[in-house]
Amino acid sequence: MTKTLPKAENRTLLTGIRWETYQRLSFDLAENPHQKLTYDQGILEIMTPLPEHEINKGFLGRLVQTTTEVLGLEILSLGSTTLSRKDLEKGIEPDECFYITNEALIRGQIKFDLTVDPAPDLAIEIDITSSSLNRLTIYESLGIGELWRFDGQDLFIYCLKQGRYQEQNASEVLPILSRSIILGFLKRRGEIGENALLREFRQWLLQSTDKLIKKTP
Repeated sequence: MTKTLPKAENRTLLTGIRWETYQRLSFDLAENPHQKLTYDQGILEIMTPLPEHEINKGFLGRLVQTTTEVLGLEILSLGSTTLSRKDLEKGIEPDECFYITNEALIRGQIKFDLTVDPAPDLAIEIDITSSSLNRLTIYESLGIGELWRFDGQDLFIYCLKQGRYQEQNASEVLPILSRSIILGFLKRRGEIGENALLREFRQWLLQSTDKLIKKTP
């Protein structure tokens, strides 16, 4: 019996690319969600995501948005907006990113300068097939406070501590969400419809917050 292997994401790695070239490409491809650019000091990776990649990033993004809604938190969703700094010669397009803790500081802005503005509080990275670049170090350098990385099987939560990521068992931006809870809902995504699963997630959030309120003296 012939076994069909899953198609790998298409990744192209270019070296010797100037910052100005990367910026022009980022601008030209801004409306093309089918190509993502990552830049690290002259090395440019161009990646075309697979449907599995897009499905997982969308579901994780909805978990974040639902959590902030139920908890009454404000949020600014920037999706895959390019995050970059010329002084570091680094740039990346997260699968999803959000301002939550620092939302009030950037409310109403449509342009962001990470040398002046706070970086997003949370980014989501779907890494089904390993990137040629060390994307975690890029997120670290840009000051993204928290990163969720899903490799198709497991979920990892990294929180920035003194400029370095430390793996943790629960979110700091959304402490009600542990790694096991997020992963549990992720793994059930193929069992029932996405909206039905999100209704279950919302109910879990409501029950969990109610328990916390009752425990509070």
